[in-house]
Amino acid sequence: MKKLSILKKLPQAIRWDDDVLTLLDQTRLPLEIVFEVQETPEQVWQSILALKVRGAPAIGVAAAYGLCVAMQPFIGAKVQEFMDALADQAAYLNSARPTAVNLGWALRRMQKMAEAQTCLDSRDLYELLVAEAKAIHAEDIGLCEGMAHHGAPLIKPGMGVLTHCNAGSLATTGLGTATAPMYLAHEQGVPFKVFADETRPLLQGARLTAWELAQGGIDVTLITDSMAAHMMAIGQIDLVITGTDRVAANGDVANKIGTLGLAILAKYFDIPFYVACPSSTIDFETADGSAIPIEEREADEVTCFGSARVATEATKVRNPAFDVTPNELVAGLITEKGIVRAPYAENLKKSRFRN
Repeated sequence: MKKLSILKKLPQAIRWDDDVLTLLDQTRLPLEIVFEVQETPEQVWQSILALKVRGAPAIGVAAAYGLCVAMQPFIGAKVQEFMDALADQAAYLNSARPTAVNLGWALRRMQKMAEAQTCLDSRDLYELLVAEAKAIHAEDIGLCEGMAHHGAPLIKPGMGVLTHCNAGSLATTGLGTATAPMYLAHEQGVPFKVFADETRPLLQGARLTAWELAQGGIDVTLITDSMAAHMMAIGQIDLVITGTDRVAANGDVANKIGTLGLAILAKYFDIPFYVACPSSTIDFETADGSAIPIEEREADEVTCFGSARVATEATKVRNPAFDVTPNELVAGLITEKGIVRAPYAENLKKSRFRN
């Protein structure tokens, strides 16, 4: 697919130049654009945990490059020492966040590639790791373009499209997942509006999605999470597209907390609810959504609104970062190879997604 001119307007979340990994600190958006050089695996681990880099595809790419950063001190070591350290560092990075399947997927792919090599020294192994990370990066860009191609026809002139959290270029290394069809439709001259949920408690929709789409010239309106039902009821929403951090083998999807509520609302108002996901997000080892681990985050994300405290420190809090939407609420999975529809367990098995 032809490269979209919108890409030139969007910041890169991840850079790798001359063996140096740089991440855009997304916790400081939209008021500040700050890039941080990642010098140690501990820094990469913390950047993933603290959501400086976030979104399943971007986490996978960052982890692949992060593993390269982790192995730089072992260049020149004996091969077995290098491989032992590789296993340890991959396990460490994989512990940063539990829900996004791309994190473990990318790290396992890097390890598998290294383990398949013979008669190489540690310098050669390091260079192959870098090449594999670059391949994962390039593939992610291509996956985004594929999702754009298959999802854009869903967006018709005059539509209102609702999205939740951030599944845009900031969550990937290309056009995004949920936003990819929007960018292509916009490039093709289709007139439509996007409504972006604020996405409490960390406001990824307000801080990231609304800002990013505006950078691309898309007509975007920010709403609070509690406004979605009203906007659907008055006919402002015709289509919902979200991303996902993991798709189970039966088509259940885990995405940012609040997604399940939107899917239920969309079902009630007879609005198509689509999920955009690269094939790397499909987890055939997890039978259904009940087996997807749900990350529980710190209480102060809920008891504070930015830097302002809105509840006492003694207030009991639950803060699950994700929820699981059952496959029966999903109209289709927008992938780089096409739109997968129900029955998901059967059609995902028939797909060519398995490595």
